Amino acid sequence: MSACFLYLLSAKRLKSLSANAIIKRTGIIAETYSWRKNHNIMISLILSLFCSAAISLIMRIAQKHTNNNISMLMFNYIMCTAFACFFTIRDTGSVIPCGTGASYAVTLGLFNGCLYLGAFVLLQLNIQKNGVVLASTFMKLGVMVPVAAAVILFGEDPTVMQICGFVLALAAIILINSGSRSGRPTGFGFALILLLLVGGCADVMSKVYEATGEPELKSHFLLLTFLTALILCCVLARVREQKISVTDAVFGLILGIPNYLSSRFLLISLSSVPAVIAYPTFSVGTIVIVSLVSLSVFREKLTGKQWTAIAIILLSLVLLNV
Repeated sequence: MSACFLYLLSAKRLKSLSANAIIKRTGIIAETYSWRKNHNIMISLILSLFCSAAISLIMRIAQKHTNNNISMLMFNYIMCTAFACFFTIRDTGSVIPCGTGASYAVTLGLFNGCLYLGAFVLLQLNIQKNGVVLASTFMKLGVMVPVAAAVILFGEDPTVMQICGFVLALAAIILINSGSRSGRPTGFGFALILLLLVGGCADVMSKVYEATGEPELKSHFLLLTFLTALILCCVLARVREQKISVTDAVFGLILGIPNYLSSRFLLISLSSVPAVIAYPTFSVGTIVIVSLVSLSVFREKLTGKQWTAIAIILLSLVLLNV
């Protein structure tokens, strides 16, 4: 009788131990999966930085070989649209959005495509009227729009450290663009403010869709964004009677590869990384990469202000990710 009792007691204990072991193992698996997911998300953000930097570097090289930016931009959007079609078919099996949220993805994609091309046209206009320095500075300061939207519209709550990092990032953007002379008026005109707003709104659309759209239609959203920008760019090239050269086409197609991948990786990273961290990191991180490549590859000399700005950017990146 006692042997039977001991047997039942030991069996019950083994069963309890097995259950505890299963629960523990399940917890470890869940933590490992969460770590791997967050790890992959951060890799996506880092890849978006390098792709964004590649865009700037390719455009820098193209300046010496291309005849006009509109034609190059058109071929850039051709490549972006081709990549978007490939990934959309791979992810969903069809380029035609359907099901819940399809009309929303179409609407937001069309609007985002208009913003993409609008930001480029405004950048060109401001370069002509206000010079490269002010135009590029205000374009980069557009990062304030998605950060403000993240706080006001999506309820993200940045820490004091992250707020300090954001302020330092803005200061560094202004500082790194203050050392050049453009020979243009320095007044902050309406066109500059419009550039900041339109460029910022183009950035924030990724967060808007990530927060409110259907995850299954992310690829369709990007496809419609680039397709809309392509159609509008073709119309613009036709109106301006732009001539197309082989170099315009080649550099445009090359440019389209990192352009699409940058948008895709950023959209993926926004699924887990707060916008108040992702956008400033994306903006100032790109500046650091471009500056370092320009220094090492193109043998450009950085001024004392630019070195100071890079140091401030590195500090801001630390604070943003605390």
